[in-house]
Amino acid sequence: MNIKFILNGEEKEFRSEANVRLIDILRSDFGLLGAKAGCLAGKCGLCTVLFNGNIIHACLIPAFKMQGSEIITIEGFAETVEYRDIITGFAEANLHNCDYCKSSKILNTGALLGKNNRPSKQEILAAFNGIMCRCTDPHQLVEGIEKTADIRQRRLYGR
Repeated sequence: MNIKFILNGEEKEFRSEANVRLIDILRSDFGLLGAKAGCLAGKCGLCTVLFNGNIIHACLIPAFKMQGSEIITIEGFAETVEYRDIITGFAEANLHNCDYCKSSKILNTGALLGKNNRPSKQEILAAFNGIMCRCTDPHQLVEGIEKTADIRQRRLYGR
């Protein structure tokens, strides 16, 4: 099947079997390795991407669902000012994620703060419940996201 979609802001078109997984397409066809092929069952969260503005597990999306969609990977998100806010906030909280889950935690943070500019501790922890890598202390994660929210608010509103 011929599939047209937007990937990291660029229109793409390619041929694929309808049942090939998005994670495999991103990694094999486009060389985008930020999303990891972890459990391949939607349980670990390491293959997180933004799909039409929502966090999804790329291992659960078949190619035919990509038609007409917009997909943002960590490689595309890394070009945004929101990404820089997150990296700065995480650094200020001395938050260090392993390279295996780093992209998922960054994209989750971006999506969370995009919907809620001041999430509570409970909302933060719930948003990250689907990422099975436990390299990060939950209290540091909350602090990193709170610092990121502060940085974002200062950038947007000067406060």
